[in-house]
Amino acid sequence: MFRIRLFHLHFILAIGILGILFAACSAEKFVPDNEYMLDKVEIRSDAKGINPSQLAQYVRQKGNSRWFSFFKIPLGTYALAGKDTTKWINRTLQKVGEEPVLYDTVQARLSCEDLRIAMNNMGYMNASVDIDTKVKGKKLTAIYNLHPGAPFVIKNFSYDIEDSLIAEILKPHLPQGFDKAHPRQFTVSSLDDERKRLTKILNDSGYYRFNKDFIYYSADSIRGSKEVDVTLHLTKFRANGKAEPTLHPRYFIDKVNIIPGDSTGIHLRKSVIDDNNLIESGKYFSASDLQKTYNNFARLGAVRYTNIDFREKQTFDNIIFGRNTSLKGSQLHYLDADIKLSNNKPHTISFQPEGTNTAGDLGVAGALSYQNRNLFKGSELFSIELRAAFEAITGLEGYDNHNYEEYSVQTRLEFPRFLAPFVTRDFRRRSNATSEATVSWDLQNRPEFHRRVFSAAWKYHWMNPLKHLKYDFDVFDLSYVYMPWISQTFKKDYLDDVSNRNAILRYNYEDLFIMKMGFAASYNYNDIAIRGQVESAGNLLSGLNSIFNFKENADGQHTLFNIAYAQYIKFDFDFTKIIRFDERNSLVLHGDFGIAWPFGNSKVLPFEKRYIAGGANSVRGWSVRELGPGKFKGYDGRIDFINQTGDLKIDLNAEYRTHLFWKFDGAAFVDAGNIWTLREYAEQPGGQFKFDEFYKQLAVAYGLGLRLNFDYFILRLDAGMKAINPSYETSKEHFAIFHPNLGRDFKLHFAVGLPF
Repeated sequence: MFRIRLFHLHFILAIGILGILFAACSAEKFVPDNEYMLDKVEIRSDAKGINPSQLAQYVRQKGNSRWFSFFKIPLGTYALAGKDTTKWINRTLQKVGEEPVLYDTVQARLSCEDLRIAMNNMGYMNASVDIDTKVKGKKLTAIYNLHPGAPFVIKNFSYDIEDSLIAEILKPHLPQGFDKAHPRQFTVSSLDDERKRLTKILNDSGYYRFNKDFIYYSADSIRGSKEVDVTLHLTKFRANGKAEPTLHPRYFIDKVNIIPGDSTGIHLRKSVIDDNNLIESGKYFSASDLQKTYNNFARLGAVRYTNIDFREKQTFDNIIFGRNTSLKGSQLHYLDADIKLSNNKPHTISFQPEGTNTAGDLGVAGALSYQNRNLFKGSELFSIELRAAFEAITGLEGYDNHNYEEYSVQTRLEFPRFLAPFVTRDFRRRSNATSEATVSWDLQNRPEFHRRVFSAAWKYHWMNPLKHLKYDFDVFDLSYVYMPWISQTFKKDYLDDVSNRNAILRYNYEDLFIMKMGFAASYNYNDIAIRGQVESAGNLLSGLNSIFNFKENADGQHTLFNIAYAQYIKFDFDFTKIIRFDERNSLVLHGDFGIAWPFGNSKVLPFEKRYIAGGANSVRGWSVRELGPGKFKGYDGRIDFINQTGDLKIDLNAEYRTHLFWKFDGAAFVDAGNIWTLREYAEQPGGQFKFDEFYKQLAVAYGLGLRLNFDYFILRLDAGMKAINPSYETSKEHFAIFHPNLGRDFKLHFAVGLPF
């Protein structure tokens, strides 16, 4: 019955799409006589040095939008309408759909000129563009043919700096950027980059009023040659068009005034303001210091916004004051800086309700949060969150209570600076690190057991914006897991009987210390995101054990305060690449690899550190904790979430994203992955990772997604189907894509945010 329904679903969906596509073909009825509908735009180049796709932005007129780069659904929707706009159905279809794009010869001619100029800017000074059209019925394909020719190169690059003082300042910086032995392609972008580079140096050296408009180029080439001699000219200063040229004024900072932005005054300590303010009296004006000052105050939660104004003061001859003897005979110029700080609300209280769905078990949760953004007058962020959750658990037999309750309190204190002993003020000012302390207590009451977790941590976070890097360093992270009660049914089925299949997992239901440290680095730029993380636990305690000889428990584990401690090392790597085809369509490739190894005092990873597979952010043909490890199938399904964890994880995803209409986006995806154990456990047959078998145990799923995109958050609905199921190794269900069963293979996931 499920197969029939699935077939009907696919059949109806296919018929609907085909109907709209055929309707798109009938859109020609809206094309006036002697005009054509622009069906497709192509850009071709007869030179390998030109990538046509990079120049698509210069084509002014493009064809109708396509879903997934193929299907003109919006045009087809419009074409379903009749021409009689007095009927509401026609008006509605035309409003929802997309009107046919009519080919415009004027726009095509302007596009040719824009493409030619773009190639000129890339160094192809003799470039030309022509256009061909192919007409079929009332549809037209526009083909832009690019003829770049050979690129021009810079043979010699020289500087002509009229300002003698600036020439001295720039002298050590001028050899950078151009190498006469290796000619560089003559491009507008490279020349403009040099203007920006020199301007930045001068803006950071006191030249407050200097801008790149004081720099221009002259170029000289020999007829018939593709080599160019380029000269950069830096002119003297002119206050206005009628003024005589003079040396560029160089500015010192004189007075720095901190001004409250509202009637409540300044709420920050003076030392905190001084540490974050890099604009100091007696220093040359620096645009970089100005931007860093803005950035520093923007990081402070106690500051709502910052406004910095400079006022020029009367100039004085430096011979009188005897300052900066290298500039004798010139005049000094001074700036007063007014830094206006407006305060943020110091206290906020919020309540966030939630709906939960864990493997089909529905529940509710709520979190009450309080924040203080300026606890010690240094923009310290203090927060405390109280959370409660309730969930009705189904499918359990032999338990008195079928409800799950959780209550937790989490406190966090974040300092917007690097806190550590023996740190100098200069280092603290140059660092953009934040320090964070957290303490939390979590109480969980499940039908099977009661669990308490106490955690405390000290962490650092900092960034390198220029290199698009972010770092996290967990100096100290302690968790104490306490199990005050375990039901008799759970003990009997899973813990007490040493011959039971879950005996090895007793480790995860005993009191446990986890003392770890970790480091993570992430890179995010230009549609590439990379994150790597490593953490280790128990090594410090193991070192102390070698000195103080801790006691051992019945299982041979060393204990601290009669509680065993975990020992392991864990590594995770995540990679995401976005390939953009146009403004509406993109392909996202994602890979996630993780491995953890228990050693020393541990034979099994703590439950919270083990990997899981399936769910909205993994292989979407399976629910959370429903996949793996390896080809492990599970038993009676009652408490199999315990067994469906592993020490190694692989996730591979490819997702094609397209904009549909209004706020709706669509996606088509293929996911592959699984988890494995590194040791062989009798409780998880087929779950161990083996190099000659793991690739056969990769689960594969496919599906479609619908997203409601509000920019600041995204609601996501993904429907996944199993394609290859490693749990069925020999039966026909292994290739579920050829033997689909809607009840067995279909999963629906609702989530907030993109999966990766």
